[in-house]
Amino acid sequence: MLLLLLVFVPLVVGDYPFRNTSLPWEDRVNDLVGRFTLDEIQLQMARGGSGPNAGPAPAIPRLGIKPYSWDTECLRGDVAAGAATSFPQALGLAASFSTDLIFRVAQATGEEVRAKYNNFTAHGIYGTHKGISCFSPVINIVRDPRWGRNQETYGEDPHLSGVFAANFVKGLQGSDPRYIRANAGCKHFNVHGGPDNIPSSRFSFDAEVSERDWRTTFLPAFRTCVKAGTYNLMCSYNRINGVPACANKKLLTDILRTEWGFKGYIVSDEAAIENIITQHHYLNNSVDTVAACVKAGCNLELSQNLAQPVFMSLVDAVKQGKLTEDVVRTRVKELFNVRMRLGEFDPPEMNQYTKLNVSIVQGEAHRNLSVEAALKTFVLLKNQENVLPLKPSIYKNVAVVGPMANNSNALFGDYSPNIDLRYTTNPLQGVQSIWSTVRYGAGCTDTKCTQYNSQEVQTAAKGSDLLFVCLGTGTEIEAEGNDKANLDLPGQQLQLLQEAVTAGQVSGAKVILLLFNAGPLNITWAVDSPKVHAIMELFLPAQATGEALRRVLLAEGPNSVPAARLPVTWPRYMDTVPDMTNYSMVGRTYRYATYPVLFPFGYGLSYTSFFYDILGYPTHVTAGDDLTGSVSLINRGSFDADEVIQVYISWSNATVTVPQLQLVSFNRMFAPRGAQTLWEFTISAESMAVWTEQNGWVVEPGVISIWVGGQQPNAKPAVESDIIAGKFMVTGKKILGRY
Repeated sequence: MLLLLLVFVPLVVGDYPFRNTSLPWEDRVNDLVGRFTLDEIQLQMARGGSGPNAGPAPAIPRLGIKPYSWDTECLRGDVAAGAATSFPQALGLAASFSTDLIFRVAQATGEEVRAKYNNFTAHGIYGTHKGISCFSPVINIVRDPRWGRNQETYGEDPHLSGVFAANFVKGLQGSDPRYIRANAGCKHFNVHGGPDNIPSSRFSFDAEVSERDWRTTFLPAFRTCVKAGTYNLMCSYNRINGVPACANKKLLTDILRTEWGFKGYIVSDEAAIENIITQHHYLNNSVDTVAACVKAGCNLELSQNLAQPVFMSLVDAVKQGKLTEDVVRTRVKELFNVRMRLGEFDPPEMNQYTKLNVSIVQGEAHRNLSVEAALKTFVLLKNQENVLPLKPSIYKNVAVVGPMANNSNALFGDYSPNIDLRYTTNPLQGVQSIWSTVRYGAGCTDTKCTQYNSQEVQTAAKGSDLLFVCLGTGTEIEAEGNDKANLDLPGQQLQLLQEAVTAGQVSGAKVILLLFNAGPLNITWAVDSPKVHAIMELFLPAQATGEALRRVLLAEGPNSVPAARLPVTWPRYMDTVPDMTNYSMVGRTYRYATYPVLFPFGYGLSYTSFFYDILGYPTHVTAGDDLTGSVSLINRGSFDADEVIQVYISWSNATVTVPQLQLVSFNRMFAPRGAQTLWEFTISAESMAVWTEQNGWVVEPGVISIWVGGQQPNAKPAVESDIIAGKFMVTGKKILGRY
């Protein structure tokens, strides 16, 4: 990708009402946009991307307006040039089931994004990834385990994804009553979750979705994001029932702006506008395309550095009567409202965020948060004979094998900050920090593992009494534009595992399988084999991998007892999962699937165990009211630990199709050993509502079942804790409407 570095020399201009901080925001925006010519507006709306033709939005010297870069990536750390603290990939953060962690990671990311922006602008530097408008978070639903971008999401559940989106938005944007630290941008809007390239291209794909699935699965997290105050959504590459998302009036205006009251701006995914012509063949020229997109509700084109972006035909569209100037000015007002709220046109001393400087980047506080975040994302999948946590003195001959053991670059995933090796530790280094002598054999030079050195692995494993096998994927296997054809371990990784286990068994080695990946993998052999004693899913933990691994292996210090849960279902047999191109939710995710699973959504073991003993809640609730309940639990093990409490409901007599089970509340909380811990929860009226074609969301009368515990009800395999079940009656009926 071409990177544009633009140095701007500011001009001295006179005062204008749009710079008068005593005026209301709307008046200032109206004054500013009223001074723009149509040609200036065209440039502002066409330059949302990277490269000399695509961005940044140019300066308007006569008004003293500087350039602005709209294309900043902030998924879990600032992707701009130079150093930045790197936090675990989003799917791993979702496994934490911690709203507090998501908030603080977003907060730290926002601070570093703003600090680097302050530094760039102080030197007159503008360009790719140098702004404070973020293309984050990604809140698409994991509906197929093969999708390459599952790693960027918060998992398969709309409620979980929505709650995390809201916390990310609030953490990133800050709490100042006047200014935004950096603005969030939830993506990809909408009905977008594969395929990227297998079996067809995301650039031309048509997602055919029922109104029910659209409303109950694909829209809810985005509505929660909007309610949280995001200033941006990104429209996706795909068509929705034949209409490209970026030209979809039903999506961008009827639902988003009319039903939900969204006041922010819509940016296209990169090249999504030009794809309407070249890939979808929905329209055949730039004039009609810019008219369709702007009328539908799109404000900003993120082109792929076209010599002539599609939105550069905006003036022609107005001249030809295909687009009104009033609509165009409304769209550019929505852009500059955000720039106003970021503080661009106010004296810097009024804005607390202008004081952030680059000393906080990779500072001690953020590095410590990176370690904490990694610790909270590790999911313990198997712990035979309680082999974990380890007692180092027991083991004298330790070996580490596998392509992920000493491959720091593969531990970060898509959209990570630049890798800073000063603060990066990998699995091999983590193990070496416990034992001074460790034998090592990669076996494969990369995660594709097509070239396998069996002897290297067997030599390292032979004679060991403790054997770590580090396998996984990385972006070579799953990433944006790179779907998985299946869930098998890549290349000869399974053979590597089996041969390592065989070699280690000669000396009675305890075998610990460490997985570094995003989407589910077929590890059935390891799950079923008694020779593999422990399995831990670490996702893509980024810079703190080795240090966090050391602590969790030893249960050393706070947050070192695993408590994370899988945010996606791991199917046992891939042939039971529907085709990726089929957008019906029938047979997908824990909410609708009935196929055998290897590990269920919400699953994760601990070094301790919990007993749930008292569940309190009202047995009757009036339709439209929330239900408040409480549950107490006791940590019966020998470790102080976090526990993830999950609340599920099901509808006994709904008049429409509903999920078989739905997560409606959750919390990660600290539970001291031997102590009773109480948690109060709320089941919102919206969570009880069902979608009806006639009235939208409706809370219907009838019985709703409830389950509270550390896992799904009737989960197989199950976590070592009980689940408390109950029922309550909804009386009356309440129409909540369309949202």
